Amino acid sequence: MQFKKMPGRDDRGSEKGIQLPRRRFVQGLIGSSLLLPAHRLAFASDPASAAHVAPELRGTTFNLVIEERMVNFTGSPQIATTINGSIPAPTLRWKEGDTVTINVSNRLSEPTSLHWHGIILPYQMDGVPGISFPGIPPGETFQYRFKLQQSGTYWYHSHSAFQEMTGMYGAIIVEPAQGERIQSDQDHIILLSEWTDENPKYVFQKLKTLGHLYNFNQPTLPLLIDDIQNGSLQSARNRRNMFNTMRMKPTDLADLSADTLTYLMNGRAAGTNPGLGFEKGQRVRLRLINAAGNTFFDFRIPGLPMTVVQVDGIDLEPVTVDELRFGPGETYDVVVSPTDDAHTLFAETMDRTGFARGTLAVRPGIEAPIPETRPAQWLSMTDMMGDMSAMDHSGMGMTQDHDHGGMAMSMDQRIVARHASTEFGPSTDMRIDYPRTNLDDPGIGLRDTSRRVLTLADLHTLGGEIDRREPQREIELHLTGNMERYSWSIDGLEYGKSTPVHFRYGEKLRVHLHNDTMMTHPMHLHGMWSDLEDASGNFLARRHIIPVQPAQRVSFSVTADALGRWVWHCHLLLHMDAGMFREVVVA
Repeated sequence: MQFKKMPGRDDRGSEKGIQLPRRRFVQGLIGSSLLLPAHRLAFASDPASAAHVAPELRGTTFNLVIEERMVNFTGSPQIATTINGSIPAPTLRWKEGDTVTINVSNRLSEPTSLHWHGIILPYQMDGVPGISFPGIPPGETFQYRFKLQQSGTYWYHSHSAFQEMTGMYGAIIVEPAQGERIQSDQDHIILLSEWTDENPKYVFQKLKTLGHLYNFNQPTLPLLIDDIQNGSLQSARNRRNMFNTMRMKPTDLADLSADTLTYLMNGRAAGTNPGLGFEKGQRVRLRLINAAGNTFFDFRIPGLPMTVVQVDGIDLEPVTVDELRFGPGETYDVVVSPTDDAHTLFAETMDRTGFARGTLAVRPGIEAPIPETRPAQWLSMTDMMGDMSAMDHSGMGMTQDHDHGGMAMSMDQRIVARHASTEFGPSTDMRIDYPRTNLDDPGIGLRDTSRRVLTLADLHTLGGEIDRREPQREIELHLTGNMERYSWSIDGLEYGKSTPVHFRYGEKLRVHLHNDTMMTHPMHLHGMWSDLEDASGNFLARRHIIPVQPAQRVSFSVTADALGRWVWHCHLLLHMDAGMFREVVVA
């Protein structure tokens, strides 16, 4: 670690002898350090260039400056945290085998940090304050330096407080040392994110007071009538009794919604329609990055199939789909062959309250139809209770409910007891005794579509697994939470009450993540790969982040080949801050 005092700056971070405004105004995406109005950030005249992406920096030495500026995504100017004056931050293009040096200067009034998400590096360079380094104090510069051991699509972001939600995120492209294996004529980044005009600290405080504050997809009288018409009065009543007894919401799919969030594609809101260019007959590679702090997106290009060729920077056996869901921290590379002059790039939120969008087009000024947003679906009994076929149903009133997830239960004391916080304490409001292990489930809202939807079961890393040893031991971790308290944890313990998870250097171990909540958690292990396995223990795909659906148990193996202190956390930023975070020590 190297800290250097920034030259020519006093302890407050202001320029000595020069009275400059503390904040400067930028609007929407800033394509460079120049402050341009949004209407001038139009489609690039050269279709080969990736318009609406941040400035691109190449080489082996980079200077990044973190400071506050003003942005306007909603018509109301607000303070943002920028890197080199742009949101998203500059795209960093590196090359496998190079050693890169990144000098990060902090012009904020609070400490900051940068984490290189998915990059394998020494733990001292990982950028997690309090774990791998102390953070970057105001007015100082920290030098990151590491050798690149991989290639692919990655990203970087702040790991300090809520700075990621206020603008600190950008793309990383690591070019293969032997040249690109995935052939395409165009190569575009699609970076999805979100913005709130509210102070994220206040948003978090509101959720601690009322966890469902931003959820406006609530049961209504017309929905009750529809349920009765499509099923029966008894099944409709059973569903509502179940959720009421357990004090849970059937549409509890996301903590934040479009009520406070504006969804962005390459730093632009949907109304500004960011464009990406191509020429007829070209093969186009799209690098999808979910840099949102709180949102799962369902991405599709209506009428245009996508061939998925990479996940989390790792090459896959190609699989063609119409839609894919990915959560915060995940990256997918897809290849498409456009057939029309314009195609809509559509990223709908999992809770169906909003979307980000852009256009893939042969020339500026044209666009394709925007699909209608789909209604939010209720969580099913499977999402609530897990593997229904494995349960002991004796003593429970059970009725067939084919419209709403299989079986409906008349609530009695036994069911309530199954969801009482008897094992993990007050930080847990649910306990799933029979988790499902199916990886072929696309998730709530995508199960009944006629489109081909990507699932975890579809992912197969080219070449198979690297470490072919059998795991030497197994560990199990429960993802736990209490929505009314807005408390998120692992094994019922928030980070401040937990002790580190210990890996032995060089061992291979199998990990089981058991989700005892009704929300999907994208779990990110720093410093090491997570080798996803099917229910029989067979290797599927190499990941750096694994989404675990409600009432689901997902297994993967880890080769503990990285000494030091690392972290393991949910990549939903508010869940991480609320306690779903653990230290991992490899020694």
